[in-house]
Amino acid sequence: MAIPRIASYPLPITRPDNRTQWQLNPDKAVLLVHDMQSYFVNFYDVNSAPMKPLIERIDALIRAAKTAGIPVVYTAQPADQDPRDRALLTDFWGTGLTAKDTAILPSLAPKTDDKVYTKWRYSAFKRSTLLDDMQAQGRDQLLICGIYAHIGILSTALDAFMYDVKAFVVADAVADFSQSEHNQAMQYIATRCGQVQLLDEVIEALRPSDSSQIISVKSIQQAIASVLSIDVTEVLPDENLIYLGLDSIRVMVLIDAWRAQGIDISLAELSECTTVLEWHDVLSQKARNEAAAA
Repeated sequence: MAIPRIASYPLPITRPDNRTQWQLNPDKAVLLVHDMQSYFVNFYDVNSAPMKPLIERIDALIRAAKTAGIPVVYTAQPADQDPRDRALLTDFWGTGLTAKDTAILPSLAPKTDDKVYTKWRYSAFKRSTLLDDMQAQGRDQLLICGIYAHIGILSTALDAFMYDVKAFVVADAVADFSQSEHNQAMQYIATRCGQVQLLDEVIEALRPSDSSQIISVKSIQQAIASVLSIDVTEVLPDENLIYLGLDSIRVMVLIDAWRAQGIDISLAELSECTTVLEWHDVLSQKARNEAAAA
């Protein structure tokens, strides 16, 4: 009755052909990290595929989403559910989670500005405010990663279709009971209710075509929070960054990322600045100058 132990298998390197040609729009999208709780993850060998690379890819996806200004939300099933709440799930999967294993993996754990929806059924929309919250924000695209592909992720993508929300499922950032069930779920979504993408395609779609678009106060705050492994709310626009623990090594990590995005900034130039607002002025001017030169 419980979930079986899941054998290792490789994450896909290709995806099925999509019937749609939807374009991912950061201003319209929400990223859903689906059910990455210890209870579900522990049915895998966490040191091998698909789980080990899955965690790494979801982390990369979260970072890309936050850089692009996409809200990140999570689902998590509650512990010790009342039989009336669990209902028919008990017939298929037993009594479910206990308090010791409901936590979302620490490496992927939500920050204070992320929202966690209680998961009562396969679909993330069931008995939650996810749809209302998306509509209130004017967002109608749902980017989905996590587990399990042929159960909750497929059901959520189907519900999204029913609600006129475009579901984008990241084929190599989801996992399932087996490779065959994984592939079947991706094939169904691609041809019946959503669009399937690979992580590289998603990150490319989220990368601004104009480097000046990535330089906002919010994006700088998010980048600093990421490199310091702190919550973005701790990075105030006018706070001295040295007090946060930002040293030259971490600044070089940020500089390498910005250079990869086309902004040729130096350590010396940023060393003259002490706050996010001052960094924003310097980086924005650099981006404008390089755009004009191009």
